[in-house]
Amino acid sequence: MANSLKIALPKGSLQEPTLKLLEKAGYNIYSSDRSLRPSSDDDGLDIYMIRAQEIARYIDQGFIDCGITGLDWAYGLDVDLIDLAELPYSRSSTRPTRWVLVVPEDSPIKTVQDLEGKHIATEGMEITKRYLAEKGVNAHVEFSWGATEVKVPDLVDAIVDVTETGASLRANKLRIVDELLSSFPHFYASKAAFADEWKRDKMERMVMMIKGALEARDKVGLKLNLPEAALEAVLERLPSLRRPTVAKLAEEGWLAIETIICEKVARNLIPDLKELGAEGIIEYPLNKIVS
Repeated sequence: MANSLKIALPKGSLQEPTLKLLEKAGYNIYSSDRSLRPSSDDDGLDIYMIRAQEIARYIDQGFIDCGITGLDWAYGLDVDLIDLAELPYSRSSTRPTRWVLVVPEDSPIKTVQDLEGKHIATEGMEITKRYLAEKGVNAHVEFSWGATEVKVPDLVDAIVDVTETGASLRANKLRIVDELLSSFPHFYASKAAFADEWKRDKMERMVMMIKGALEARDKVGLKLNLPEAALEAVLERLPSLRRPTVAKLAEEGWLAIETIICEKVARNLIPDLKELGAEGIIEYPLNKIVS
């Protein structure tokens, strides 16, 4: 029987950015909105689409070998997992997900201590209970099935909700009292899977490729030909991961240069390079940078 790695991917708001990241890493996942068992172009992967809130528990129980889910959804559970990597991406930006304690702008509540004996609504029950215990505050925490922002102040005194930019909270005239947790997705594995040589190698290779795809995000490659006399001036202008690659061309007095830069600087850098005598300037996209 062929080896197979059972991997859980998050269904919901993280699904699309996760599948796009895996595609850039070299793993094409074929999934529809309703598909819970997608296929892929890697025969060694047995893929499950599962709610992010449940992935850590299924890995811990041994039903799944590994998976990608937020630190926040593993944080509040009594699970013992191998954390192979933090993956800095989120559902709509490159910022982490933030779990924040929120009240209306005009609320008299200024600190978490002001919530003693009060009511809090949240989807992150364990995160909130752990936070309150650490702060020594006794408050009633109730599970919110959604639309959490509209529950203050008429139904509860405060909420604990997820935000990336805070824009939605400001639009609803809400104020952040404190931040409970900052969370990116992580690649988790069970101890049993990590102890298996084939599975461990498979997971570590996947992590390498995923991290390479994340490292290449917002970067491009740049190639150009340059008169040798202009080299020092060009090197002063070139931001790069390391010193650029410089090679002599067949034509006397000319050099070929290749480097990696942040995409956003290309629009200003390329005209500068042209002014310095560069020719044949090529900007090209990158899928992965593996250090």
